[in-house]
Amino acid sequence: MAAMAWQTTGDVTEFLAAAGPWLRRERARNTVILSVTETMRVNEAAAGRSSRAAAGPPPSAAAGQPDGQASRPLFGWWSDPAGAVAGAFMHAPPFPLVLTEVPLEAAAELSAVTMAGRPLAGVNAYREVAAAFADGWRHRNQAGRVDVYRRQRLYRLAELVWPDPAPAGTARMARDADAKLTAGWFAAFADEVDDMGRGVDQSAAARAKISQAGVMVWEDGGRPVSIACNTVQVGGMVRIGPVYTPPQARGHGYASAATAALSRRLLEAGAEEVVLFTDLANPVSNSIYQRIGYRPVEDRVVLAFSAD
Repeated sequence: MAAMAWQTTGDVTEFLAAAGPWLRRERARNTVILSVTETMRVNEAAAGRSSRAAAGPPPSAAAGQPDGQASRPLFGWWSDPAGAVAGAFMHAPPFPLVLTEVPLEAAAELSAVTMAGRPLAGVNAYREVAAAFADGWRHRNQAGRVDVYRRQRLYRLAELVWPDPAPAGTARMARDADAKLTAGWFAAFADEVDDMGRGVDQSAAARAKISQAGVMVWEDGGRPVSIACNTVQVGGMVRIGPVYTPPQARGHGYASAATAALSRRLLEAGAEEVVLFTDLANPVSNSIYQRIGYRPVEDRVVLAFSAD
């Protein structure tokens, strides 16, 4: 019988080989880890390189290592007493660590021991798991501060309902010529929702998303007024986000229509589950997505860590 333990790697392919089957059993609930790691895997395969060399040492050796090594992506999985995978995490600084459902003691151990020496901006997890992880972080950062950064709700598409009344305009996929507009709206979205990625040049992200056919544009009178984006499809699951309408174009139902059009396209392309996240502090987005057929799955919390 194997001991319960966290195992870690800087190699995304190794991580997916070990934890991927377990993650895919609950593909909607594990959407963030699945979609981000799949994108990493595809990009690294295209570049003909492994993430192991770029990822630096495992966390057990991270303490005392240069910041450049400790700040690279790291992945891990937790095994139960029988040796079966029963939890996983992804840490891609400067973003919060993303953690699946695990026993509370495993969450605390991950923070206090396994991640020692890693820069932790926070954690994204279920409320109780996030609290246990934060307790472990406080154990080695007694002067540190933990704040609620965002409360999120995961929705899954049940039966698509077209907006009624439908707004003026039509949907189309973004083209290369839309890259500048898309990058600007990505940046505006990050600023508006106080995203941890704010201030980052979004040009490369916009070009990559467009090249993957991941941006739907809603036009009214030939003018782009809203966008809805999607991740890569992983095991039949795909996530929508971000969805953005500039302030001057709001109140016309463009975001609902763009999201509905993208949802329909994803279903036609073979997606079995279409999901999205909302900020629970935004009643408008939670309302409009439910009106077009999305239903709540679960809630998560993002906690932010700071030195004082």
